[in-house]
Amino acid sequence: MVQQLKKSKKFKGIDGPLLTIVMDGVGLAPANAANAVAAAHTPTLDRLMANYPTVALKAHGTAVGLPTDDDMGNSEVGHNALGAGQVFAQGAKLVSQSIENGKLFESSAWKDLTCGVKANSSTLHFIGLFSDGNVHSHIDHLKAMILKAKEQGVKKVRLHVLLDGRDVGETSALEYVVPFEQFLDGLRTPDFDICIASGGGRMQITMDRYEANWAMVERGWQTHVLGEGRGFASAQEAVETYRRETGVIDQDLPPFVITRDGKPVGEIKDGDSVIFYNFRGDRAIEISLAFEGGADFDKFDRKRVPQVLYAGMLEYDGDRHIPSRYLVNPPEITNTQSEYLVATGIPQLAISETQKYGHVTYFWNGNRSGKFSEELETYIEVPSDVVPFEQRPWMKCAEITDRLIECLRSGKYRYLRVNFPNGDMVGHTGSFLATECSMEALDLQLARLLKVVDELHGVAIITADHGNADEMYELDKKSKQPKLNKEGTPVAKTSHTLNPVPCVIYDNFYADSYTVKRDGKFGLSNVAATTVNLLGYEAPEMWDESIIG
Repeated sequence: MVQQLKKSKKFKGIDGPLLTIVMDGVGLAPANAANAVAAAHTPTLDRLMANYPTVALKAHGTAVGLPTDDDMGNSEVGHNALGAGQVFAQGAKLVSQSIENGKLFESSAWKDLTCGVKANSSTLHFIGLFSDGNVHSHIDHLKAMILKAKEQGVKKVRLHVLLDGRDVGETSALEYVVPFEQFLDGLRTPDFDICIASGGGRMQITMDRYEANWAMVERGWQTHVLGEGRGFASAQEAVETYRRETGVIDQDLPPFVITRDGKPVGEIKDGDSVIFYNFRGDRAIEISLAFEGGADFDKFDRKRVPQVLYAGMLEYDGDRHIPSRYLVNPPEITNTQSEYLVATGIPQLAISETQKYGHVTYFWNGNRSGKFSEELETYIEVPSDVVPFEQRPWMKCAEITDRLIECLRSGKYRYLRVNFPNGDMVGHTGSFLATECSMEALDLQLARLLKVVDELHGVAIITADHGNADEMYELDKKSKQPKLNKEGTPVAKTSHTLNPVPCVIYDNFYADSYTVKRDGKFGLSNVAATTVNLLGYEAPEMWDESIIG
């Protein structure tokens, strides 16, 4: 159990509420032709960064627990760092280490699944995001497991590939499919039968999150498990055909099934084993529930429920124990900000819309589903619209602000946190115009909120969890200008960026009582100590240092 926070001897704390605003996916980048944040009309954000202390925070790579500084940050690790005040080794790094030291293959889950298919003369299936984006998965992890399965005598393997185009280039699918098929050709023998069996775009099948669109998971079930769908001779043929027919980017490619002689090559059947190899949890929970849900599963009609051994790469939800088997133990995130605030008796509010609700609750609290205190914590979820984000780029930012203003003025909460998903969710669509619009919608809400913060003699920390909207086109490394395709138009970038994010201390009442450090060494994990300092408390010793002093 954590202890109460100690009162600060330097600063008694602010009188009004403290509000943390997370502008999801809004990074700091040069104001070039790829930067939708800079292109948008954002007078409030411009005023903040011009007139208030602004620190650039590292939000990727080792600063958020990822293996290298070439790894993009993401919302999950970003909110872990914001809420924990420390950096913990995260999914990609954990899995890579577990593969390198062999612990993954020594796990009871791996042994159960591989021994099961050998005993049953059945099939080992792998389902997951098929890229090296290193946000949800990494193709090298898949390769390592395939090689080990063959080495250990597994005879038949089927792959169900979810095409990316979001954490990597938007039309890069064949850059993964073609060499991977060559890799499989080199492994295939009369005693080792392996091939791609099904697939589709990650925003079309399987990888829904926060129960926003169970129809995606249903389409994935039909494709991977039942083998139902349009048939193709190969994944390459499916991608080329759909791209020619629809013109959509990889994440939106329709589902496909690989067939031979008119029959699917990789239905999932009784006695098989299934590994969902994504390490990130948010988009892995629902498909896991579909596999492990019993007779009371009611999200869609599964039609046929094979009796299989199922495992995730990690335990995606530690409180609900989803899934029941997993290959790598998740990071144990302890001593979080919320725990300390509860122990100190500080009432808190967390609010967002469905798309990022889990980030200001579950991930912020160290991958914990439940509250630390029903009495002191309030969570509000504003239901997201189930429409393409580029068609409604303002999303629910106005509704979130309506509720948040009510909560601020209620006087019930000493500390409040909010996530506005616009910059990230709309940025992932690749639409520059829609993302520009999303930033302008967000800016309007910032103006509304800060007026109320001043009214209540409060303070706001305005920051982000990673970049996205700040770099909407692929950039030429030398010129730093957008790359052009054959038609002479910029190549859209739908992934996160490696750019730092802003951290603005908006304070019109107490700024003379402290100084803001600006030495450039800070990351997202430094925000927690800053938060408790502004509330008038000393930060716990294990946390990374405060931005103020």
